[in-house]
Amino acid sequence: MIKGEKDFVNFKVHTQYSICEGAIKIQELAGYCKKNKIKAIGLSDSYNLCGALEFSEDISKVGTQPIISSQINFNYSDVTGKLPIFSKTEIGYKNLTKLSSKSYLDIKPNDQPHCSVNDLVENKKDLIVMSGGMESLFANLIKKNKKKEIDELIEILKKNFLDSFYFEIQRHGDSGEKNLENLYINLSQKHKIPLIASQEVFYLDKDMSEAHDALVCIGEKTYVDEKNRKKFTDQHYLKTSEEMQKLFKDLPDALENNYNFPFRFNYKLKKSSPVLPSIKISSKLNENEELLRLSKIGLKNRLDNFVLKKKKNHNHLDIIELYEKRLTHEINIIKKMNYAGYFLIVSDYIKWAKNNNIPVGPGRGSGAGSLVAYSLDITDLDPIEFGLIFERFLNPDRISMPDFDIDFCEEKRDLVFKYLKSKYKGG
Repeated sequence: MIKGEKDFVNFKVHTQYSICEGAIKIQELAGYCKKNKIKAIGLSDSYNLCGALEFSEDISKVGTQPIISSQINFNYSDVTGKLPIFSKTEIGYKNLTKLSSKSYLDIKPNDQPHCSVNDLVENKKDLIVMSGGMESLFANLIKKNKKKEIDELIEILKKNFLDSFYFEIQRHGDSGEKNLENLYINLSQKHKIPLIASQEVFYLDKDMSEAHDALVCIGEKTYVDEKNRKKFTDQHYLKTSEEMQKLFKDLPDALENNYNFPFRFNYKLKKSSPVLPSIKISSKLNENEELLRLSKIGLKNRLDNFVLKKKKNHNHLDIIELYEKRLTHEINIIKKMNYAGYFLIVSDYIKWAKNNNIPVGPGRGSGAGSLVAYSLDITDLDPIEFGLIFERFLNPDRISMPDFDIDFCEEKRDLVFKYLKSKYKGG
């Protein structure tokens, strides 16, 4: 086979975001892809999508196609296990994030994060489902000898996902893996489900297997020299296309499905602009005008009651001019970057907290450099008095979401959260 003609796709890479399981840094993975001219590679972290955006951006920058998935726990017939879920499109990614979030939100306090199979069916659009490996829902149903339930689950997934459901064949040499492979092949023939060759990748190089074993021990709260513990073989490294083709040469259909897998995806995750709740303004002013109005009122209050009282021997007109000039400068930057609503919302809930006897910190971090924040009672530090620079907080040449560090009384901060939920609801 000519190199590059058909390349094996490692679509189940676990990064550092697979806690105590994956040992691959995304930047290092991107470097590997660039060096080896990898055409496509897939993220498949366990239980979360925390690395999805970073992975998509860094991998695509080096000319490699990113494939996004997550291995989420699902419950069926009182058995829980992982199913790898891949997003084909933007709609698919939104459904994947719904399932990932739901697995943590809609559970009892002592339950491990999981969804039901019904949740998967309800959010099935543009998703691909795989059977998973040794820690999958199917593997756990097999351990419980629930043969009837396995057939039922296969038919549910086949009916709802059609050709977007695969049985995975993996060959790491892990305990029980060969038996699972034989069962998957039989079930594939029985239910007419396609096979696909895959590799559960936890680290880049084979010589990292011992370090990875120690990482797994940390996650399992056990010791390396213990015999009865979770243990993987040293075959979970990122193998070359040639190695994988040789490993699966007896299953040409499974290899062919792997080669064609990247063609099922036409979506790359991109950064999105922050979506802020809309604040209700009682007057007929827009957000920019309201910010200017409240800032001027607040500045006059600060000048009259604090600043000018400290500087009785100074020219008050010069001081007022200095502060007004600084205020105008900040307002113009805030308006240009469309963050007027953000300042108004933060000011609103901080004033509410203070009016309801909830202790609030004076302000810290780069946000203390804003005179607008001082005028709106967001902070209690005069940035001009202390020589603080506004551009450290908000800079038109370095576009980033502003972030005030606000400290509330630990005993009463839940009241602030309730106020935010009641006033702004879903945004």
